[in-house]
Amino acid sequence: MAVEEPLEIRVAGETIAVTMRTPGNDHELVVGFLLAEGIIDGTRDLGRVFHCGRPGDEGYGNVMDVTAAPGASLDVERLGPARRGTLTSSACGICGRRSIDDLLAAREPLRVEVRFAARVVEHFASLLGGGQRLFRDTGGTHAAALVRADGDLLHLREDVGRHNAVDKSVGRMLLDGLDPESLALVVSGRSSFEIVQKAARARIPLVVAVSAPTSLAVDAARRAGVTLVGFARGEAFNVYTGAERVVF
Repeated sequence: MAVEEPLEIRVAGETIAVTMRTPGNDHELVVGFLLAEGIIDGTRDLGRVFHCGRPGDEGYGNVMDVTAAPGASLDVERLGPARRGTLTSSACGICGRRSIDDLLAAREPLRVEVRFAARVVEHFASLLGGGQRLFRDTGGTHAAALVRADGDLLHLREDVGRHNAVDKSVGRMLLDGLDPESLALVVSGRSSFEIVQKAARARIPLVVAVSAPTSLAVDAARRAGVTLVGFARGEAFNVYTGAERVVF
């Protein structure tokens, strides 16, 4: 079975969120989550990201704390009182609390010039299959991967929650210092608003999903300047927004 355990995320000792996730790559998950929520703009804002307590203590590994870099400030008030300290399930992501207007207030629409060849995009979804070890064992996880425009798979992360998988993948991207504006985010399952929101916050111009997008995901992608592709299966896919970035 896929493991699901709580992860309490703290900033300077204050609990800001509890998410249900698959243990592993917790540092990446926290960094990706903080970026998506607007608490950081990049790794330059981060001091330490560490597990609280000592190995062997009860609950060790399920609480992480973050400190700011010297001279930086982590504004947890951006979460708002309705979000801070509340439970984020492995399925719901942000559950619609953030509107598209909030997203655009935090990030201007993407206007990057990168182009993706259709013959390359049609193979993006197939890259997930080879790396989904947990899914092969359990059938109970989602996957998110970052892929270069030439089709080179950078990394893949799995989790019981699709938004956690995305946070882990984006967090790895930040920690590695990669340029997001030449990458595609590929996700298993459907693409919902929170997936597009996370891509826009990370400045990733293309989201490719194996299944369908939601109406709010399409609206958000259109206004945020994100190219959104759905039903990417075999040699076929649908382009819902930003078709100018896909070269046929």
